[in-house]
Amino acid sequence: MTSQDADRPETVGTSRRSKITPEREQEFYDAVLDQLRSCGYDAVTMEGIAASTRCSKSTLYRQWKTKPQFVAAALRSNSRVRFADIDTGSLAEDLRRAAAAAGEGAGKDTGLLQALGHAVMEDPELKCALREALVEPEIAALRAILARGVARGEVPAGHPALEYVPAQLFGMLRMRPVLEGEQADAAYLVRFVEAVVLPALGLP
Repeated sequence: MTSQDADRPETVGTSRRSKITPEREQEFYDAVLDQLRSCGYDAVTMEGIAASTRCSKSTLYRQWKTKPQFVAAALRSNSRVRFADIDTGSLAEDLRRAAAAAGEGAGKDTGLLQALGHAVMEDPELKCALREALVEPEIAALRAILARGVARGEVPAGHPALEYVPAQLFGMLRMRPVLEGEQADAAYLVRFVEAVVLPALGLP
C-alpha cells in the first residue's frame, strides 16, 4: 500500500462527485500548481491542498480519486498557447516574438517540468496531461508559424532545419537552468534565435 492509498478515505468509491463552481475548481488547480513548483510532485498531498484551500480532504477525493488524476486535471486547466496570435508577416520576426513570449513564462513552465520530471516517466496519465497542457499546443502553434513562412516563400518547404526549430527553442528553455543555473528569459531566447535558429534557416 502506498502513502497515497493510505491517505485516501475508504468511502470514496461509493461517493458521488460533488458540485463545485468553476472558480472554486480553478482555485484548487492553482493550489496544486503552486505546490508543484515550490515543493515538487512527491511533496504534494491531498491533505496539503485541502489545508491551503480551506476545504475537506474528502471533497477533493470526491472530485479527483487520486493525486495523479488531480495533478493531471490541474495541468490541463493551465493549458494555453502563447504563440497563437503571432503573425507579423515575417518569419524571422515571428520567431523573435515567439522566443520572447516563451522566455516571459520560462520560470513557471520550467519549474513545472522539473517538478514532474520523474513522475511523468512512471505515470502515463501525467505524461499525457503534461504534453497536452505545456508541450503540444505550443509546438503546434510554432509549426504553424513555420508553415506560414514556407507558404510565403521565406524558407524552402524541404529545408532540413525546419523540423528542429521546436526542439531548439524548447530544449533551450529546459536546459539553460541545468547548464548555467539561470532561466532562459526573453532576452536570452531572442539572442539564441538570432544567433542559431535564423542562420540555420537562412534568414537575416
